Amino acid sequence: MTWNFDEIKETARQEIAQALNDQGLEAFRVKYLGRKGLLAQMYSNLSTLSKEEKPTAGKNINQLRNYITHLVDEKQKECKAKKQTALSSSLDVTIPGVGQVMGHKHLLTQTIDEICDLFEKLGFAVMDTPEIETEFNNFTALNIPADHPSRDGFDTFYVNQKDPTDKDAYLLLRSQTSPGQIRIMQENEPPLAVIIPGKVYRPDAVDASHSFMFHQIEGLLVDKDIKFPHLKGLLTTFCKKLFGKDIKMRFRPHYFPFTEPSAEVDIFWKGGKKQWLEIMGCGIVHPKVFEAAGYKKGKYSGLAFGLGVERIAMLKHGIPDIRLFYENDQRFLEQF
Repeated sequence: MTWNFDEIKETARQEIAQALNDQGLEAFRVKYLGRKGLLAQMYSNLSTLSKEEKPTAGKNINQLRNYITHLVDEKQKECKAKKQTALSSSLDVTIPGVGQVMGHKHLLTQTIDEICDLFEKLGFAVMDTPEIETEFNNFTALNIPADHPSRDGFDTFYVNQKDPTDKDAYLLLRSQTSPGQIRIMQENEPPLAVIIPGKVYRPDAVDASHSFMFHQIEGLLVDKDIKFPHLKGLLTTFCKKLFGKDIKMRFRPHYFPFTEPSAEVDIFWKGGKKQWLEIMGCGIVHPKVFEAAGYKKGKYSGLAFGLGVERIAMLKHGIPDIRLFYENDQRFLEQF
């Protein structure tokens, strides 16, 4: 079998000239250089030639392959250049660019920052304390008795790790930010004024007003001769800064094991149904808490308070369901 290589080259040259796009070029390449293309057929038919014909035919086939490969390479460069020219001519550099959408702080982080900023202006320092706590810090040092229901596994997340300070106890995820009071008082002598923002964990069923994880901000001020009027003045100033100077608020007697006397702070909410709503608990630090922290009996007094960040954010922005904070719905998050 013989082939007219000059004729094949001329035909290939004419055909590739008619390939006007990538699809046409690819069809040409497959026709000649593909696994079932013309050159593959030529190579497979070499075995049918005589010994005298094979060297010359093999040389001509190789030259033909190099020629067609060169045609394909040159055509690819030509197509690429045409694309770049077309792109350059269609590009209007005066059109404003598409800006990158910037993220922003989550509403809960914004609320924490706002609250912390207000207390920093009142002389408080912001402190961090661990989320994994000991039973001593979370319960015992806060004057919570051993048989209190909150110590039960149904009300506290215990972790599968022994307390290094008590071989009979396990570590836990803090159920409140109050254990931070103990850690800070153990490491610092009064006077001190700190707030402790952070996550807390309780095995609550998730609904519109409850979550197994939420945020609190704990406040502690310790010095000599701290009394309840100091607490009222501090929290009244804070509430008026946060909710507006015309806010109505009240202190309602309550019970907390770690403060005595204790109170809950209510504000009169005018949004939606007008009513009194509780926003935080507070009180004068119980002497047993000072004793557990290692302070000399009767030497110091102090005030403490704790507020829920989600509750504050829901009130300020009219958010009806706590689950909205954690669903990562961009339509919700972009509103704040």
